[in-house]
Amino acid sequence: MKKRWGIFPGLFLSTAVILSGCGGQSSPASVTPSEGGTQAAKAHILKVANYFATDHPQNVALREKFQKIVEAKSDGTLQVQIYDNSKLGAEKELYDGVRNGTIEMGIPGLIMQADIPKMAVGEWPFLFKDFAHAKKVFQGPIGKEMTEELESKHGVHPLAWSANGFRMFSSNRTIASLDDFKGLRVRMPNIPNYITLGKLLGTNVTPMPISEVFTALEQKVVDGQDNPIATLRASGWYEVQSDVLESRHMFSPNLYIINAKLWNQLTPDQQTIIEEAAKASADYEWELLEKSYEDDKKFLQEKGIKFTEPDDSFRRAMESAAGPLYDDIY
Repeated sequence: MKKRWGIFPGLFLSTAVILSGCGGQSSPASVTPSEGGTQAAKAHILKVANYFATDHPQNVALREKFQKIVEAKSDGTLQVQIYDNSKLGAEKELYDGVRNGTIEMGIPGLIMQADIPKMAVGEWPFLFKDFAHAKKVFQGPIGKEMTEELESKHGVHPLAWSANGFRMFSSNRTIASLDDFKGLRVRMPNIPNYITLGKLLGTNVTPMPISEVFTALEQKVVDGQDNPIATLRASGWYEVQSDVLESRHMFSPNLYIINAKLWNQLTPDQQTIIEEAAKASADYEWELLEKSYEDDKKFLQEKGIKFTEPDDSFRRAMESAAGPLYDDIY
């Protein structure tokens, strides 16, 4: 395990080396000066898109925190509409929508890392030891540095880091050793780090959007997938899977983003309201997701899912198999 946690102290050095639209539905009325000479706020509808199921902590936090805070504090100038469960498209579509301004806001994962390599840092395998560790990194200087090119390169303004969680493999058979990965057909996101890791572990990787996973599992196009168990539960995939390997092979964050052109049209007060609401919502989601793990595990076990906790030998074998990915990174 020394190698596993020895990676993190070098993260600052490695980031130093590796890391060296029109938005918003505005009212047609013209902006009028207020008594103080400043411009009055225009009204905007903020469509917030994501690919998570309705009951996932991401959407619970959006409804209970972000929407309520924004609408209450903006005096009606900002209205929030939540589009969950890929209603406005899969991750790539919703991210592109925020980039070009057809969608005001979104909560994607790190799909932008193909164009902005520093965004990949957060999903290096076997890097984080627990939620507190991950949260400290993403909400600290490294998280800020990771997002510093998003606005200039992609036209999106970052607001807050939220959590998807520790990824684990679900499958239609038990995975108890590295040999059990051989020949396993696994859906993974179409992101280089994921695909490389899956191949290094011995699986046959099939990239596809998250909206297609249930059907692919049901029809046995793939044997398994990797996601936090909150997603496994909220998306109903337990109906077509039998096992979960608690591999914790990667931590996946999510990011609240807003179209940059829209952001720059907002008043300073509106910007502050949105930013503070996003941070409050994201913090609440981190809390919900971490607390839900045992409840999610119990629920899945009651649905017949068998959980396998890898022993030290198996975990070391997985970390060793991932070694070439770090060789490429460094």
